[in-house]
Amino acid sequence: MKINQFLPFLLLFIFTSCAELMQIAQTTFDEDKPLSQTEITSGLKEALIVGTTNSANILGVTNGYYKDDLVKILLPPEADIIVKNISKIPGGDKLIEDVLLKINRAAEDAVKEAKPIFVNSIKSMSITDAIGILRGEENAATKYLHKTTYNQLFELYRPKIKASVEKKLVGNISTDQSWNSITNKWNEIAKSMIGQIAGFNSVEIELDEYLTHKALDGLFLKIEAEEKLIRKDPMARVNSILKRVFGSIDS
Repeated sequence: MKINQFLPFLLLFIFTSCAELMQIAQTTFDEDKPLSQTEITSGLKEALIVGTTNSANILGVTNGYYKDDLVKILLPPEADIIVKNISKIPGGDKLIEDVLLKINRAAEDAVKEAKPIFVNSIKSMSITDAIGILRGEENAATKYLHKTTYNQLFELYRPKIKASVEKKLVGNISTDQSWNSITNKWNEIAKSMIGQIAGFNSVEIELDEYLTHKALDGLFLKIEAEEKLIRKDPMARVNSILKRVFGSIDS
């Protein structure tokens, strides 16, 4: 009687164990199979989604740009004369830092809206693109994204950066107005006969355009770091398809 009562549990244990063993065996078998083109494409798309999402999340928080010296957006070198002159007045240093804070805050805000742009590019990736990226350099995926998303991202970032530099500051003058005033005066000198003899070069920089490019440089720097991490560190491969695809190129 006791044996009959125990038998169903014994059979259940045996069948469950067999199922688990079969699953392990199947997984091992699958891992040994050559990667299909579909798996390569799927894995790389997943990797790009993970990498771009992580990068956007890192930069999209408060101080994501501003407190990271690798990506913090600064005024162009040509603005040094503005910075030096403003720094001479009481509170001048704080004024400059407030400008930089607003610019970087604008970039932190813009990057939150960048994810759909990346996703659209990733979804359109072809099998040829995927194989080329897998076999390419350690930043091949980043280069692909740069090529396919940069213009859209620029259009996303620029209005936000432009609004920051056009905001009125002390004396009802914006950073952009100060920049234009200084560069216009400098260019008059540079283009004069004296300036030409001295070898001065005119400054032809649109401030918001320059700052937008710098903001995107920071974004792609983070994406490249994420790509290198996934390629080199097995712990960064967060699911089985990433492990299979990038495991296939491990030495």
